[in-house]
Amino acid sequence: MTQKIALWSIPISLAVLALKLLAWWLTGSVALLSDAMESTVNVLAAMLAYFAVRVANKPPDENHPFGHKKAEYLSAVVEGVLIVLAAFLIIREAVLALPNPHLEDAPFLGIAVNVIATGVNGAWAYLLLRIGRREGSPALEASSRHIFTDVMTSVGVVVGLILALVTGWLILDPILAILVALNILWEGWKVIRASVDGLMDVSLSDHDLQTVSKAIEANLGTALEYHDLKGRRSANIIFVEFHLVVDGAMSVSAAHDICNEIEQALERIYPGSVFVIHLEPDDELKGSGAKAH
Repeated sequence: MTQKIALWSIPISLAVLALKLLAWWLTGSVALLSDAMESTVNVLAAMLAYFAVRVANKPPDENHPFGHKKAEYLSAVVEGVLIVLAAFLIIREAVLALPNPHLEDAPFLGIAVNVIATGVNGAWAYLLLRIGRREGSPALEASSRHIFTDVMTSVGVVVGLILALVTGWLILDPILAILVALNILWEGWKVIRASVDGLMDVSLSDHDLQTVSKAIEANLGTALEYHDLKGRRSANIIFVEFHLVVDGAMSVSAAHDICNEIEQALERIYPGSVFVIHLEPDDELKGSGAKAH
């Protein structure tokens, strides 16, 4: 599903780019040019996301026993860098236009074309966000955040251009472009930061840790406690490990059955994930028998 959606992102981003370039050609607006330049990044990002999702969906192999999911984080980092680059290019164009701001003869037609492009972008970003969250895909989520940024800036540009046309203050056009660029810089930084966290094996979120804890506690059986729980995420796969304390006299077979129960419960919540349980005898208790972690 993620691969199919990522593939469709390419023609849709190309169509939006074409509409925005037409809007710029009709108006000569540097703010609309900045909007179009951001859509150029969207096209490159869509291609990167498709490639990353294809690689990430490959099964584990001899050289990559834990799978290829981190390819999506790499794609998202590159996308963030492209976003930042686009912002600097927009600032350059806007600064050059400040001394002589101007618009062409068909500004309202160009604005209407841009509004259509923005509507297409918004609908697609919403779909990407829903599917990205459902499938646990960092690449699709990064693309959706980028496109939502594009939508918000497009709305701001359109409102600002209409205000410039009504008041005759054409200087608002390059000023708007600079404001758009600053917002894009911030969004690019957030995409890079989140993706680097994934590459650096940042800990699971509090929500995920609580979910894992509840699943363990509900299936402890005759085990005495668990502790030293930790985990990390790689796209839609999580890696979890913890220590499980059992009665020192318990048979290996009985302890193994408890581990299986816990692993099966976690697998139902996080399919395809990896769980490592380190068994310990009761002299390793840390919580006086409490189910601490």
